[in-house]
Amino acid sequence: MNLWQDKRYYSLDTYYKEQFGDKVYKLSLNGNMTCPNRDGTLGTGGCIFCSSGGSGDFAACNKLSITEQIEEAKERVAKKVKSNRYVAYFQAYTNTYAPVSYLRSIFTEAIEHKEVVALSIATRPDCLPEEVLNLLAELNKRKPVYIELGLQTIHENSARLIRRGYSLPIFEEALNRLSGINIPVIVHVILGLPGENRKMMVATIDYLAKLPIHGIKLQLMHVLKNTELETLYLSDSKLFSLLQLEDYIELLIECLEHLPPRIVIHRLTGDGPKNLLVAPIWSGNKRLVLNTIQQELKKRDSYQGKYIRTNLE
Repeated sequence: MNLWQDKRYYSLDTYYKEQFGDKVYKLSLNGNMTCPNRDGTLGTGGCIFCSSGGSGDFAACNKLSITEQIEEAKERVAKKVKSNRYVAYFQAYTNTYAPVSYLRSIFTEAIEHKEVVALSIATRPDCLPEEVLNLLAELNKRKPVYIELGLQTIHENSARLIRRGYSLPIFEEALNRLSGINIPVIVHVILGLPGENRKMMVATIDYLAKLPIHGIKLQLMHVLKNTELETLYLSDSKLFSLLQLEDYIELLIECLEHLPPRIVIHRLTGDGPKNLLVAPIWSGNKRLVLNTIQQELKKRDSYQGKYIRTNLE
């Protein structure tokens, strides 16, 4: 209870402590896969915001084995993390887009690591065939498995612009099938997509609030170097104006207010490697952004009361 009151929302840190009895840290891994949006199946350029690292810019080197990646990732976070309990996070590209035999090999190697308490697998809803679902259900009996789906928006015009490559019913079908085998789903949402206003963004949140999702990542639209989004941003800045910090926090809090307390908030913002970040520059100061969000939440007695009372009932 005190943890929830301190954060004003159901944070991932709180959830992990409830589930595993201690602080848990995610280790970003690279399963050495690609994506149907890159290999020519759906397209070759990926989503327009996606870097060459396949949204896995913080992941370990894919030339290493999974065990070696885990050990390398542990070393990178050792100075700031006092824990020996980790979630193996397959982050880069589409992590169910490979033969089941290969997926079984890398996921099993990760899950058998003595310090790994769970798997989190980022993928696309159109890359979850029956045999993959069967594997996930099998692994989930050994240690918890979470699936992260990059929905980003419910609006089809926006989805076409960012070149997502699948329609909303495909997402819904994947969510239902994962729920049917008791695999928790975390949904990625981007706030500030080109052409979307505040009402549209909140509509995406309202849609997800009614679905059986476990968690959500609320991510700021940020522009990285060498992406099609950078080209669009530099050539047609009138199409969208990136959110300023104050506007983003206002929008973020409204989104939190629209989500039921059962949904775990896995992320409150988004940032990329500083050497790749084009805009907004303020998003690169993650400590400032998170501290400002927490300060603003503490000021909001009406929001605080609504959320905390709901969770205590």
